[in-house]
Amino acid sequence: MAPRQPQSAAGPAPRPLTRIQREKRDIILEAALDVFSRQGFRGATIDQIAAVAGMSKPNLLYYFPRKQEIYRCLISELLVTWLAPLRDMDETGDPLAEIGSYIRRKLEMARDFPRQSRLFANEILRGAPHIGDMLDLDLKALVDDKAKVLRAWMDQGRLARTDPYHLIFSIWATTQHYADFDVQVRAVLGPDRNGEARFEDAARHLEQLFLHGLAPRQPRPGA
Repeated sequence: MAPRQPQSAAGPAPRPLTRIQREKRDIILEAALDVFSRQGFRGATIDQIAAVAGMSKPNLLYYFPRKQEIYRCLISELLVTWLAPLRDMDETGDPLAEIGSYIRRKLEMARDFPRQSRLFANEILRGAPHIGDMLDLDLKALVDDKAKVLRAWMDQGRLARTDPYHLIFSIWATTQHYADFDVQVRAVLGPDRNGEARFEDAARHLEQLFLHGLAPRQPRPGA
């Protein structure tokens, strides 16, 4: 979100940010991600974000006049990133390979972006007060589209028949668990198994679980 630019109602659009302004904005959003993922929206303050960003409060307010604007900008960009693996599911590809790739990419995101996952989960648990409109429009439209792709694969006999929406929900639940409940996962696995290899172990398990269950059923002889 660009800093406010004075202009008349019929005036020109705000000028693009300079390189330094873009860098400052990115610093603010990175600091906000750290603070919001730890403190939640209610617990986070502009002062905390400014301190983590290493800038004065007035300087931060030049770019984002309100905490809500920082949060919405951050979580809007997060939603785009979070949905990219599902958006990339290719209807022309092999169904099992596409679903396996989706599972792996979701686990990679759980591994690489745990703060983002916690931020998104906290927003959803609070009833999505800041992104409810995005869920109702952008998220629903994307899931509806991919549900049609999954259903077409089932109609073609390339996937076992199941509810495509609940299939997507199940993949979300199992993969994001490794980010949102990472402390629990590492505690249960113990020190010998809680390194980065736990994500590869999880990928193999989930691929076996989902892909075996989704493989098209072969007719029995004489059936």
